[in-house]
Amino acid sequence: MQQQPPHLPVLYHEIIHALNPQSPGKYIDATVGAGGHAGGILEKSVPDGQLLALDRDPQALALASQRLSIYKDRVKFVHASYVHLLDEMDKIGWQSVNGIVFDLGLSSMQLDTPQRGFSFQESGPLDMRFDPTQPLNAAQLVNHLPEMDLADLIWRYGEERGSRRIAAAIAQSRPIQSTTELADVIRKAMGGQRGRIHPATRTFQALRIAVNQELQAVETVLPLAVKALAPGGRLAIISFHSMEDRLVKQYFKRESRDCICPPEQPVCVCEHKATIRIITPHPIQPGEEEIVNNPRARSARLRVAEKLELA
Repeated sequence: MQQQPPHLPVLYHEIIHALNPQSPGKYIDATVGAGGHAGGILEKSVPDGQLLALDRDPQALALASQRLSIYKDRVKFVHASYVHLLDEMDKIGWQSVNGIVFDLGLSSMQLDTPQRGFSFQESGPLDMRFDPTQPLNAAQLVNHLPEMDLADLIWRYGEERGSRRIAAAIAQSRPIQSTTELADVIRKAMGGQRGRIHPATRTFQALRIAVNQELQAVETVLPLAVKALAPGGRLAIISFHSMEDRLVKQYFKRESRDCICPPEQPVCVCEHKATIRIITPHPIQPGEEEIVNNPRARSARLRVAEKLELA
């Protein structure tokens, strides 16, 4: 019997329906995590479907490898960022794939491990790295970034209105050593907690996005993913905040049009040709039952596109 993952994969049934895995198709789970979506893809593509599983987090890869061991040589695990998916395809001799799934952002496993430094619910180091082998961590930003640069970072990636006040409080409190210490500095700077959401939430999001260069990675990988798809292949992307979702929406919109000239241009001069067809005009969101069973899913948005035959 297949072992169940420690956390539920978000929008699982919607992802499997969108990709419609079949044998002998080739698929990529670009953020394999605990292997929930990957397991569904492998199960639905028996007997000869193959999966390339990527993740920046070696702990996640180890867990997914253990969970999906029943599929043996049908799945290959690689410790790599999804921005390198074309290189990893080339290494195993794949020319194209029939489907790719991205589950962006922070996993429950990472959030629930205090030593990773993603959460302020328990004290942990200011780390926040998806890949612990990368040099930059949150402590370096918190303790060494100039105050104005830190305020800009918190505003840009956290959309935090109190970014300047928070950055000033952080600069005055340096060095800050732990997640709970940072959260307390922010809470005091914002005059305490007034609502359900802790005042440090947006700042922690901003630091995590900056440490892992999440938005830059999404921008980089979108054209690479479309290039990797075979005609008729599908790209499914789950995002958890408006900035990621906006990037995906805008890319899908642009690449689904033959002309991207500005509206005031009387004649098309861009020579742009559509490469994809949008499958989800509006993002798919979790239902009430899924949100009850998995509160992390509440902010998830799924967008799906299909590569055109002539692209």
